[in-house]
Amino acid sequence: MDRSGDDKWRPLVAALANDRVREAFARLTLGASADDALEGLSPSRRRHVVDTLQRAGLVTDDLRADGGVFARVLASAPAAPRPTGVERHLSREGRLTGYPSSPTERRELLRVLAHRVLRPGEVLDERGINERLAALTDDVAVLRRYLVDHELVERTRSGTEYALVADPSQS
Repeated sequence: MDRSGDDKWRPLVAALANDRVREAFARLTLGASADDALEGLSPSRRRHVVDTLQRAGLVTDDLRADGGVFARVLASAPAAPRPTGVERHLSREGRLTGYPSSPTERRELLRVLAHRVLRPGEVLDERGINERLAALTDDVAVLRRYLVDHELVERTRSGTEYALVADPSQS
């Protein structure tokens, strides 16, 4: 399977989508000879199955199963970009997966989260902020406490209302 480009997986998936090809590959993988793996197929169907297996890289020239094709196709695929900065601590869905150990990075992450749950000038009661924080974490109380302790979110003395701390650079 010496195809170039991003479509190396196509012949492999096409081969495995065909019941007869998949069955022959399974038999070869389990140690059957080529004759046994292709038993019961007409000569034209047999040629088609062998051609498909070879085109997909699922068998060697002597028709032995080559499961290494899966690793080769995966290795040839471009790696997904890794998140950087505070995004490293968020899932694809934007949920918090952990807190950075660096105080500077932790504060930046909390700043980003504060601005995801509150807009400037908006005031929420405790239930409202908890609902929004629940979209980010399972431990709402800890995140809410961190936001207040880092002076990113302020709350009234009674603890009934929450708002973003005004950014002095915006004045």
